[in-house]
Amino acid sequence: MTNRSIQMTEALHAYVLAHSLREDATLHALREETSALPERNMQISPEQGQFMQLLLRVMGARRCLEVGTFTGYSALAMAQVLPEDGQVVTCDCSEEWTRIAARYWQQAGMQTRIELRLARAADSLEALLSEGQAGGFDFAFIDADKSAYEGYYEQCLQLLRVGGLLAVDNTLWDGRVVDPASADAATNAIRAFNEKLYADTRVDISMVPIGDGLSLARKR
Repeated sequence: MTNRSIQMTEALHAYVLAHSLREDATLHALREETSALPERNMQISPEQGQFMQLLLRVMGARRCLEVGTFTGYSALAMAQVLPEDGQVVTCDCSEEWTRIAARYWQQAGMQTRIELRLARAADSLEALLSEGQAGGFDFAFIDADKSAYEGYYEQCLQLLRVGGLLAVDNTLWDGRVVDPASADAATNAIRAFNEKLYADTRVDISMVPIGDGLSLARKR
């Protein structure tokens, strides 16, 4: 027994994957292709994707919102566990990365469940609000430019239904959040967001040490 989260070594991480991960062939192929990109670290870990799938199944989620598509792994993982009439609305501004995403969504037969909004994420979220979609989503996932996290959070909170779940990635930021020598803009933005979320009484929260830190907030 232990009263704190276990430290994840390479060997232990491999054990977790070997005894838990049920990643299908399309997700695996997408992860492998993404691993060759210089920006590969922007992709979530496969165990985090599977954890998010479990959350969606437990919630009975039908509509999901994503800020930060990258090459489409998390959007595809979410779409796979939604009902046939379910939908993932995902926001990104990169045509290059989302072309990879679209190819794998098509290959998996999930293209009809995923709507890509190709524009600045803040503009896409504002458009959803203008379209009257406030309160229309069960789940939201934020994994984009860190300096804009607070703004994305406020917009996503409006778009979530009461009882909906918001997941925010990279909130441990490779440990830099507790490193006094790290004072770059992204690290400071993550620290500020973490403080904001901790103090926000509109939500119930938990910071989960999976991947690079995944903060969960349930809208009250």
